Amino acid sequence: MTDLHTPAHAAALDAADPLPTLRHEFLIPRHGEEEQAYFVGNSLGLQPRGARAHVEEVMDKWAMEAVEGHFTGQAQWMPYHELVREPLARLVGALPHEVVAMNSLTANLHFMLVSFYRPTRERPAILMEAGAFPSDRYALASQVGFHGFDPDTDLIELQPDGPGGVFSMESIERAIAEHGPRLALVLWPGVQYRTGQAFDLARIAALAHAQGALCGFDLAHGVGNLELNLHDSGADFAVWCHYKYLNAGPGAVAGCFVHERHARSDRPRFAGWWGHESATRFRMGPEFVPTPGAEGWQLSNPPILGLAPLRASLDLFDRVGMRALREKSLRLTGYLESLIRARLGETLDILTPAEPARRGCQLSLRVIGGRGLSGRAAGRDLFEDLARRGVLGDWREPDVIRISPAPLYNTHGDIVRFVAAVEAWRDA
Repeated sequence: MTDLHTPAHAAALDAADPLPTLRHEFLIPRHGEEEQAYFVGNSLGLQPRGARAHVEEVMDKWAMEAVEGHFTGQAQWMPYHELVREPLARLVGALPHEVVAMNSLTANLHFMLVSFYRPTRERPAILMEAGAFPSDRYALASQVGFHGFDPDTDLIELQPDGPGGVFSMESIERAIAEHGPRLALVLWPGVQYRTGQAFDLARIAALAHAQGALCGFDLAHGVGNLELNLHDSGADFAVWCHYKYLNAGPGAVAGCFVHERHARSDRPRFAGWWGHESATRFRMGPEFVPTPGAEGWQLSNPPILGLAPLRASLDLFDRVGMRALREKSLRLTGYLESLIRARLGETLDILTPAEPARRGCQLSLRVIGGRGLSGRAAGRDLFEDLARRGVLGDWREPDVIRISPAPLYNTHGDIVRFVAAVEAWRDA
């Protein structure tokens, strides 16, 4: 072990980091007498210490004011969703009226498809990546079938062409060009959930539009991870969740982006009263008049208790800024990669692209060498051993361990601890 890979060196890196950790702003699960090394912000982010106060504020208001809480005092409930609008827009690089926090991710995807997947006999097809998160595939296949087309022919799944299951930009470009005359929509991830590969959103959107197709993105693993410039990307829409890097709690209210060129769109949509323009909403008229922008796709009253923790997390992102967080993420994940290559090169294979611009904070890892103890998959054996040592990553079938140093609360010290735990398992 060189001096560069010791706990002391990691502590020095943390002490000298241009962006000191905000770990103290989060509740870290414990493993015995010490904190966990928690690398699962890509699945469920840790609880911000400020979240409880925001939730209790709502609970107290409900107890003391009941229905009047919609209209009185601070953080009144009628415009409550507006409290997250501007920080959310700053986070994703959008205009405030292009974003809204509502529903859940797959529900939002379906609502966006109602408006932006308008297949015809000539253009029935959707292009997506093979191996997408299952919920996306279920949603897209069901929409294709709902419109009377055949998912076997009209849901086009591009196979990865690179090592570890990654995609070259050239293969995406070829697929869009090849299927362009049939494409109604390109739906692509911002970051692929299994491999951790990040994509050039603006280029993919431009390629889709050049072929006459619309373009949307699932940013479940992109929001709070990458610097996103959704407005400038030209994407027609995007959807995401807030319980991963946005730390808003299990099953948190999700997010949605609709580009401003569609702000006053007459595209079909499934309408609900909270999407009606606010000035006349309570006249209870029979005709739906949508609020311009993403808020026009809302259906029902926002879940106030669900939005409250998101406010706490967005406060932290606003305090630091996504650029500084991304720069710290590059340092942390780069350090993780360097230690794996130096100390675990014969134990772990990194599936995620090596180029920093083609990944976020996550590294997807596969154990080299086949099967492990008692005939169990070596990767699963390592994953479970790490958890016993208080080092938590997550597992994705068939054989991938995902380790994601979240820059808000992970440290260089966490990374050294992960590598040491893998070495202990290897050498046992």
